[in-house]
Amino acid sequence: MPMSLPQHNSSSDLTPAELRSADGAALQGAAPRQTVSPQEFSPEERALLLRLAHDAIVSALDGRKISLEPPTDHLAELRGGFTSLYLGRDGQERQLRGCVGYVLPTCPVYRTVAETARAAAFDDNRFPPVTKEEAPQLEIELSILSRPQPIQPEDIEVGRHGLFITWHGRRGLLLPQVSVEHGWDRLAFLEQTCRKAGLPGDAWQKGASVEAFTAEVFGEKRGL
Repeated sequence: MPMSLPQHNSSSDLTPAELRSADGAALQGAAPRQTVSPQEFSPEERALLLRLAHDAIVSALDGRKISLEPPTDHLAELRGGFTSLYLGRDGQERQLRGCVGYVLPTCPVYRTVAETARAAAFDDNRFPPVTKEEAPQLEIELSILSRPQPIQPEDIEVGRHGLFITWHGRRGLLLPQVSVEHGWDRLAFLEQTCRKAGLPGDAWQKGASVEAFTAEVFGEKRGL
């Protein structure tokens, strides 16, 4: 039996809208800056987690179990994280194929990667489930998150911080690399995260909770 997946409407996880579109047209601004990604995980750990993400998807298609027991104490640490799947067709630029993540650190990073990879492949309702033919062609990008912490808007660093904004039962999250890819400044990043939550763009000025986190981002295209 495939491993069971958590329901993605709990307070501890989030299925985001497509990160590339940010619920609206990209804003024009300064040239993208490089994402500042912490280097906590070794090349060996990164390779192991990427293999795990692939195996989580393929094992579901094959109907077999995989072990979710963390192989090291480091990979047993509780972390939030996102798995993004990309697929390129006939030499075209790769396209998002699924993205699911947990905002809060509710399970070991090893399990977080396996569960979010499988959920991105099969539970992201913006896309049809990944097929056996597509699985070997998938490119995977992992974002391992720090714990969200309250932050003053003026302290937000574009390219370093991701944002998590909540208000009146609504919540929106954007990863650090999204602001860089769109060339947003700090204010645009705040506004777009509010809009991701279905809130007015100025909700961060009117009482919405603003939290920031960092993410270690790595994948096949970024290198190990």
